[in-house]
Amino acid sequence: MEIKKSPKANLEKQKGLSLLMGLVVALAIVYVSLEYRSLTKHDDNIIAKIDIADVDEQLLIEDQKQPEPEPEPEVAKIEVQLPEEFEVVSNEKEVAKVTLISGEEDKKLPPPTVIVPQVSAADEEAEKIFTVVEKNPEFPGGTAEMYKYLNNSINYPQIAADNGVQGKVTLGFVVERDGSITQIQVLRGVDPELDKEAIRVVKSMPKWKPGQQQGRPVRCRFTLPVTFQLM
Repeated sequence: MEIKKSPKANLEKQKGLSLLMGLVVALAIVYVSLEYRSLTKHDDNIIAKIDIADVDEQLLIEDQKQPEPEPEPEVAKIEVQLPEEFEVVSNEKEVAKVTLISGEEDKKLPPPTVIVPQVSAADEEAEKIFTVVEKNPEFPGGTAEMYKYLNNSINYPQIAADNGVQGKVTLGFVVERDGSITQIQVLRGVDPELDKEAIRVVKSMPKWKPGQQQGRPVRCRFTLPVTFQLM
């Protein structure tokens, strides 16, 4: 006996397949939509990173610009003008020529002449120091003026005065032809301070009248005692 399917059963079966197909299609659409969104979001992030990198690179390039070199200072130019004419100066010095002579030739040469300067009697007398002359040298104004000068010029040394030192200092000196006094020396001393003061006073004397011999001024040696006495 043949079994027959009812039309209602077929409709139920087709309805179940349609629902299953619809569910599969819906799931496929949802999956594709999710994949598309994920891909779009990933691309946006990549693009954003690329843009930031480009901006940073531009900033780094701008910061690494080298400063402009400073202009070099101008060097002053010095013009040297050379003379049109040149004078050649020789630095060579004349050298005395020495000729060597053998022993035989030396015998033929005359002996060298030695010239001795002649000193006249007048020159010798002018340099001579006399101890005795026709006219003795004299202090301006005479002996009285000389002792007056000594009394006014001598400063008694304080050390000698405090120690009560006194006495006579004998000096010797030369009265030159022009009346000046030279070669002062102590012939007999008393105390170093008194000797020094006597020399100082004689050095300060004005020019004397020189001694004379045969009517001409000559150098003459003179002896002078200087007395130091406490009052």
